[in-house]
Amino acid sequence: MSIHILALVGSVRAGSHNGQLAQAAAKLTPEGVELSIQENLDQVPFYNEDLDSEGSIPQHAAALRESAARADALLLFVPEYNGTMSAVLKNAIDWLSRPYGAGALSGKPVAVIGASGGQYGGVWAHQDARKAATAAQANVLEDITLSIPDSLTRFADTHPLDDSEIATELKSVVVRLAQAAERATAAHV
Repeated sequence: MSIHILALVGSVRAGSHNGQLAQAAAKLTPEGVELSIQENLDQVPFYNEDLDSEGSIPQHAAALRESAARADALLLFVPEYNGTMSAVLKNAIDWLSRPYGAGALSGKPVAVIGASGGQYGGVWAHQDARKAATAAQANVLEDITLSIPDSLTRFADTHPLDDSEIATELKSVVVRLAQAAERATAAHV
């Protein structure tokens, strides 16, 4: 059985270090694990219950929900904007939290990691992302953490995939998240 992990990247900027981390994670998956990166998060409209009605959900919001529903686990790559997570990531979590009690995150293993230009690696944003995912009824794996500080310098000339320390840590995150997904899947069989 193959485990599918869906990556949500909270930065839509071309060349984003969190986007590069997600690309690296997709290449570091072990056999039996697939990691896909959700595209077009910046095209998902802000959550509005008026838009969230049966049969008329906006295209990109519906695609996000479908991708998350098919995934066995989610890996959130969280930049820090003004001390918290980005609006695009918070919006994605909001769409995935509905319908309440049956949202696409409900019961799914979720890990939160990321890089930031600041000296703490975005830990405040990561805490907020964990809190929002928990409120959306995800099974947030608090023991999986990776907060990479000073990414502007660290990745100025090196892609995260070519940074052996980061590549090792990233692979460990993916393996541990896949193991959590396997346990969750086995518990539901």
